[in-house]
Amino acid sequence: MTLTAAPRATGSAAWADGLLLSFAKAGYLRAEPLILQPAEPFLDLSGEDIRKSLYLTTDAGGEELCLRPDLTIPVARDYLASPRAGKPAGFSYLGPVFRYRGGRPSEFLQAGIESFGRQDRAAADAEMLALALEATSAVGLSGVEIRTGDVALFNALIDALDLYPVWRRRLIKDFNRKTSLEQDIERLTLATGPGRNEYEGVLAALAGSDRKAALALVTDLMSIAGTTNVGGRTVSEIADRFLEQSTLKGGALPRNALETIKRFLAIAGAPGEAVAQLRALANDAKLNITAAIDQFESRVGLMAARGIDTGKTRFSTSFGRGLDYYTGFEFELHAKGNGGEPLVAGGRYDGLMTQLGAASPIPAVGFSIWVETLTQLGRKPGAASGSAA
Repeated sequence: MTLTAAPRATGSAAWADGLLLSFAKAGYLRAEPLILQPAEPFLDLSGEDIRKSLYLTTDAGGEELCLRPDLTIPVARDYLASPRAGKPAGFSYLGPVFRYRGGRPSEFLQAGIESFGRQDRAAADAEMLALALEATSAVGLSGVEIRTGDVALFNALIDALDLYPVWRRRLIKDFNRKTSLEQDIERLTLATGPGRNEYEGVLAALAGSDRKAALALVTDLMSIAGTTNVGGRTVSEIADRFLEQSTLKGGALPRNALETIKRFLAIAGAPGEAVAQLRALANDAKLNITAAIDQFESRVGLMAARGIDTGKTRFSTSFGRGLDYYTGFEFELHAKGNGGEPLVAGGRYDGLMTQLGAASPIPAVGFSIWVETLTQLGRKPGAASGSAA
């Protein structure tokens, strides 16, 4: 990882350079990852929104490369390749990223922070939100909406419900891709009703099977058919789909589990109120999700200790940022009344480091700043009205 002094710049970049100097004083060193990155981590680990917007190329050796669409994965890769890997370390960054955005410029500036190796997760989460709010205040924009969520709570709920693995994978996937999870659950539940399927025999053969058995059966069937993929789907993907349909046909999602999930996803409002609602749900449904709720409550207390008005912070159990690697706290800062692209966004991604090659799990949390959007909005008359923290 290359650590350098901030370059001289004007306009948005000049403001961001000044912000990075303040981050450096807080202990976050400047990182400058390469613009051209291996495409595989983004294709495997990011959500659909990034995957479908990559600018791809191939080197002389056949490796697929891309222009970096964001800086979280590149900074994480550089950290893992450095002597600091596995140890607590914090980095800040500023540079161009490249992403197709449908009529808007595909190259734009992004600044941000990534924090690795801190075991005090709730405190690190609260610090990220506090520093993100400092970024908006630095342009005179204090009237922002703070939207937060916590995918760890949803994961804990699904684990406590003890659903079939295929259901767990399906629900987690849909949550991370920001689909309408409640509608999806309803659709999947209806799929357990009467009706015929052209693959009825295969589904019957898979009834009660695990993923290994399903993969073996589909591999044999496709070998007989003399093919290795159908419609671009691999054997593994087809096996998962058949196993899912077989599980659905058996009515694997009990009605009480569906109602519990729907009640969970309806929880929204101030974080303190959400804690009470979550504890009531856990008690009523007799679910052991206490550890996840305790972590959430601890974070809320540490946010308040940093001067963040948690009463003006909106929390929702259904909030997700659409990136597959998030594992816990997630947040976005928006201009008042703006439901589109956030000004600042981030969260916790503890699982990413092992997926990138770390020998053991490494806690990680960070955020990104859309520099030009934030500075343009901050310069508008009256932009500093209101208060979020």
